[in-house]
Amino acid sequence: MCGIVGYIGERDVTPVLVNGLKKLEYRGYDSAGIAVFNDSRISVVKTKGRLSSLEEKLCNIKLHGHMGIGHTRWATHGEPNDVNSHPHLSNNGNIAVVHNGIIENYMQLKDFLTGKGYEFISDTDTEVIAHLIDYNYKGDILKAVMNTMNDVEGAYALGVICSEYPDRIIAARKDSPLIVGLGKNENFIASDIPAILEHTRDIYILEDKEVVSITADGAEIFNLLGERVNRDVFHVDWDVSSAEKGGYEHFMMKEICEEPNAIKATISPRIQNNQIVLDKFHIADEFIKNCEKINIIACGTAYHAGVVGKYIIEKLARISVEVDVASEFRYRDPIINEKQLTVVISQSGETLDTLMAMREAKKRGSRIIAIVNVVGSSIAREADDVLYTWAGPEIAVASTKAYNTQLAALYLFALNLAKQKGELSEESYQCHITELQKLPQQVEAVLGDRELIQKFAYEHFNARSVFFIGRSMDYALSMEGSLKLKEISYIHSEAYAGGELKHGTIALIEEGTLVVCPLTQDYLMEKMISNIREIKARGAVVLAITTQKNEAAIKEVADVVITIPDMDNIFAPAVAVTPMQLFAYYVSVMKGNDVDKPRNLAKSVTVE
Repeated sequence: MCGIVGYIGERDVTPVLVNGLKKLEYRGYDSAGIAVFNDSRISVVKTKGRLSSLEEKLCNIKLHGHMGIGHTRWATHGEPNDVNSHPHLSNNGNIAVVHNGIIENYMQLKDFLTGKGYEFISDTDTEVIAHLIDYNYKGDILKAVMNTMNDVEGAYALGVICSEYPDRIIAARKDSPLIVGLGKNENFIASDIPAILEHTRDIYILEDKEVVSITADGAEIFNLLGERVNRDVFHVDWDVSSAEKGGYEHFMMKEICEEPNAIKATISPRIQNNQIVLDKFHIADEFIKNCEKINIIACGTAYHAGVVGKYIIEKLARISVEVDVASEFRYRDPIINEKQLTVVISQSGETLDTLMAMREAKKRGSRIIAIVNVVGSSIAREADDVLYTWAGPEIAVASTKAYNTQLAALYLFALNLAKQKGELSEESYQCHITELQKLPQQVEAVLGDRELIQKFAYEHFNARSVFFIGRSMDYALSMEGSLKLKEISYIHSEAYAGGELKHGTIALIEEGTLVVCPLTQDYLMEKMISNIREIKARGAVVLAITTQKNEAAIKEVADVVITIPDMDNIFAPAVAVTPMQLFAYYVSVMKGNDVDKPRNLAKSVTVE
């Protein structure tokens, strides 16, 4: 959510800021603005709407300078409008602030500052920061920001400029990601790497409760005691093209088509001499022997991957698994102890709900394993062990290849755990490894035969409501298919366990109701066929996704059948999800929606 960019150097700052913000559009926003040190003062231009609206405003304004900050806002406090947009200025115009996150005690601070004579013009929590920094400013802007950090509660990443310090930007973070880009005679701040990748590959990753003073010549990091912090430079090794569309109409389609390579990149390095070798962690046999339970914590798409993971781990490793929505986990007083293992899943590694839930589990003694995509992210740094998914950058808000690679990581983890526990024979272990290595070409086969999905989407893109039903892992898969459809097409959609139909849901089925049914679990095929007959008898239109060997049987009951290659049932979700992603994509395109940036949604959710 929200995006921050800052620049100081020899270039004209305005195009650097605007182009950087364009690279952060995927994070989700409803307004944008920049603040530039210009002719001995800070000038601000901001507007509701897309960056194109900001660019239109800038066309009529001469705004030149060599230092500035920019922001794309996703509204939390106050409606999206020009006044609530960032940056925010102190009353005297001396200080400009951009902010990601939420200040939890902003009302108390606002009352205090109002009593000191400060006037507020916006409904945001961010304006409090601008005035509080000004209140704390006694000639040293770095110290003023540090003192302000001690006063505010909540999650934030800040970019600050002061008209009395035309040679520096101050930035800070707590529970919201922020990086420093290191260039030659120029430096940057940003919420994420794509914003600055065309300028530099060398960055500092700020950690919690750190503040950085940035000039054109360098960057100094401090803790809140004012002590210098030494930080290794992190070198970004993926190229600019990874964050560009590369000829595709949308990032979402590009990322779906990248799934085979992403799965291969996640799996291949971890299989050596027909053995799974996990590079960033090792759990002692004694711990596994005494492990009472595994907790999986995640949000959204990552949560749905975790539900599939529950089935995988329990089937292979025979350990009880509980899956929690991260935003609920720490508020239910969970029963956690040192004999439990907690797996947290997050694409960005910065999802605030997941980060806070992870800290809660760790505080209660659980060992933490992180499955994340971003190296050096907060969750990766704070976990005891890390299993990276090598999906590469994912720009579209609707997650696709991240889900496939999270499943790939869970397969690796579950198989390794099962072998460690002695639950798999060597023959079975080797057979599963062979099947796992087939996933990339199996997804490739699905991608090569997507015309039928596109045709079906064309026929049903005006559906008012769509249901997804499945059993076992197919039910978990249905949850993700339903989410994909509703988040980018805005069609109401729900996922149900097939056996639950008769307990109420079937009352919603009427003539023409669209129902999507994954059928990949052979031992439940007859049960699901019976469920399909029940909904067909009430007028439903059924799209089925099944394996090639079951195609003939399913064609007798479904209207349209999409096939995936025959495979071991346990690996089917990693392949069967792709047709669902494609269906959601084509429906959204045909409805004329903004596929990559659906309304009200953000890629990286950094507020609770």
